[in-house]
Amino acid sequence: MKKAIVAKKLGMTQVFAENGALVPVTVLDVSPNVVVQVKTNENDGYEAIQVGFGELKEKQMTKPVGGHFKKANVMPKKFLREFRFENAAEYSVGNEIKADIFAVGDRVDVSGVSKGKGFQGAIKRHGFSRGPMAHGSKYHRHAGGMSAGTSPGKVAKGRKLPGHMGNVKVTVQNLTVVRADAEKNILLVKGPVPGPKGTVVIVKESVKS
Repeated sequence: MKKAIVAKKLGMTQVFAENGALVPVTVLDVSPNVVVQVKTNENDGYEAIQVGFGELKEKQMTKPVGGHFKKANVMPKKFLREFRFENAAEYSVGNEIKADIFAVGDRVDVSGVSKGKGFQGAIKRHGFSRGPMAHGSKYHRHAGGMSAGTSPGKVAKGRKLPGHMGNVKVTVQNLTVVRADAEKNILLVKGPVPGPKGTVVIVKESVKS
């Protein structure tokens, strides 16, 4: 991996392509990511860079975290993420990663935490069909048969049932970069990305492009 950046989802809008097509896009705030630490094979056993994103007041952090930023001589950041870049050795502490690390047309994978839906039934959670709604049915929105009766006589693992829905890490693959503006710190990606407005996401080059 050579390209990645931490961003904040601002919402969705639409733009016109050069051929006049209307393209739905997600607007991402990619304020400069600052390199806080460079990890090497000699010290850490692998090569990677640690970047900081988002502003953080000194009173909101612990002394160990404050010492980590002070050692790097970098302003405190709210989020720390690590990227295993193939060219990690080319970075140094204090370098900034901006929106122009990506170009229009690049394929990216976006990872984030999906919206939490709470406890949901099988119909909403898994897309089951409902039963008859007649007066004597007694079966409307149930999950249906659990398993075979006599053998094995138990509910098999992996059975789709009601339960907690959402609030899990989701990665949407092969999205197209529509616009990358380093001056305004804006990245436009075609299609939706996980999470509500304001959530922090990771944008990295696609593994399937």
